[in-house]
Order: sequence, then structure tokens, then C-alpha cells
Amino acid sequence: MTSAPETKAGPDLRVSFAEIELKNPIIAASGTFGYGVEFEDVVHLDKLGGFVVKGLSREPMIGNPPPRLWETAAGMLNAIGLQNIGASAFLEEKLPRLRQIKNIVVFANVFGHTREDYERTIEILNDGEGIAAYELNVSCPNTAQGGVQFGCDPRSLDEVVTTAKRVASRPLIVKLSPNVTSIAQMAHIAQEAGADAVSLVNTFVAMAIDAKTRKPRIANVTAGLSGPAIKPIALRMVYDAAHAVSIPVIGMGGISTAEDVVEYMLAGATAVQIGTASYWDPCATEKIVDELHAWCEDQNIMRLADLTGGLIVE
Repeated sequence: MTSAPETKAGPDLRVSFAEIELKNPIIAASGTFGYGVEFEDVVHLDKLGGFVVKGLSREPMIGNPPPRLWETAAGMLNAIGLQNIGASAFLEEKLPRLRQIKNIVVFANVFGHTREDYERTIEILNDGEGIAAYELNVSCPNTAQGGVQFGCDPRSLDEVVTTAKRVASRPLIVKLSPNVTSIAQMAHIAQEAGADAVSLVNTFVAMAIDAKTRKPRIANVTAGLSGPAIKPIALRMVYDAAHAVSIPVIGMGGISTAEDVVEYMLAGATAVQIGTASYWDPCATEKIVDELHAWCEDQNIMRLADLTGGLIVE
């Protein structure tokens, strides 16, 4: 009697952080993937490691006036103004549908203009079933302290993370701003305040001008720059943050290929988020999952998680 031939196991793409296991490290970034349900006819959501829903606030927000987007030579400017339906409407209108989709991991991005805003938004979301963790957007102006961004001021960052951690019933990921002197310092502050992980980087403050009309391309004048243009800077910041903290780091900024994912993991990221690439190809996240599987097979990488922090510096 002959035995059946052994089948070779494929690469293991699983990663985990804050006691959350993902089938692969690919997460669709907040603000680029709607509330997830908008993509279910385009992308196999259960194929992704997870996705972060559009930023949610205490009350609905209409966002900034148009124009709000501008394509640059190697990226995109956006000043959407955090338009969203509000935390309560998300629980009532979007989350029930997401719970019907099997094998998906949903992260809720949260923001506010005061610590009380963050606190109340999280308290609302605590009642929602099917959210894996909160991602705290600290790139918003703290109106209670004159408009300084939470993520750019060490004391404000410490206070808002401490407040959020106190009321959160789920793991807390802090999304850091790159518009700081030391990303390592801010990552360390987030960790000490109770963050279970940090994600970085958010967009860089930038602008574009129409030379003929002499007017800004964006109604808000300044906007956030994302896309391939920021990748080398973002990669360095992930490297710096990963060496400053012991909690997991989720990297983002200009990722559009499987090799980009690997670079971020070698720099210290446990998982990554993909944003701008979904604008030029709505299926980009799913395609990169397939590319990453093929890359691991080609490079004889059997366990992708082993690459995290594996950069060789001689």
C-alpha cells in the first residue's frame, strides 16, 4: 500500500499583537476604506488581515469644503476634515452588517477635539459588538488648549492616551503624527500612558499651489501628504519607534508592493496599514496579500512574523 504524497505547507503569514491574531499583516488604513461595507463588493474582506474604519467622533461631522483632494507627483494631498457619521450611527447602521461578514477583524479609529470627546466616543463604541480594538487618532487639534495637536505635544499625548485607556474596553492602538521632533519620544510616551500598540505614521502637513490662479489647490490651504513620496521618511520613523518601545508597532506610509511590507517589518513593524494605494486601485490590499504569499514562497520564508525587526545593520 502506497502512502499519499506529502503536501508542502505554504508560508505562514499570520501575525499578532495585543492578543489579536491576524491571518496576515495587511490592514486597510482608516480614511481610505470607508466603513468597510463600501468595499465588500470589490475586495474579499475576509482575505485581509483587517481594516480600520473611517475615523469616528462623538457627533457627526460634515468635514471640510471642497476641493479636499489633490494628486501630487508621488502621492496625494487630502484635507477631508474627518467627515463621518458619528459613533452612534456607526453602531446602528454599519457595524451590524460588518458582523455578518465572517473572518474579518475590524478596528475603530477614534478622534476628538478634547479629552472628553475621546472619552465619550470610546464609551459609545464600547457597546458595539465586533470591534477588535480602538485606534486613537491623536493628530487632531486640542481645542481646549488653543488648538495644539494632541500628537505633537508630549503632555497632551500622555493625557489623552491615559484618558482613553481608562475607559476603553478593548486594546488601544495610538496612531502617531510624524510632525514631531522625535517620533521615538512620542511612541515612548504613548507606551507609558497605556497604549497596547502604536501605529505610524499619519500624514505629513503639506500644501500645493496653482501657479496660474495663485490660489491653494486645497480649500483648507494645508493638507496631509501620503503615498510613495513619504515612504523613506515613514520607514525611518517606524525604525526609530520600534527601537524606543516594547509594544508592537504598526507601520504605514507609501506601501504599494509586497516588498514594501517586508521593508516595514524588517524595520520593526509587526503589521502594516495600506491607504493611498487603494485610491488608484481599490483592490490593492487584496493584491498585496497575494504578492506577499508569492514573495515568501520565492524567498523560502516559512513564517513571515519572523521578519519583524530583522534588519541587518553591520
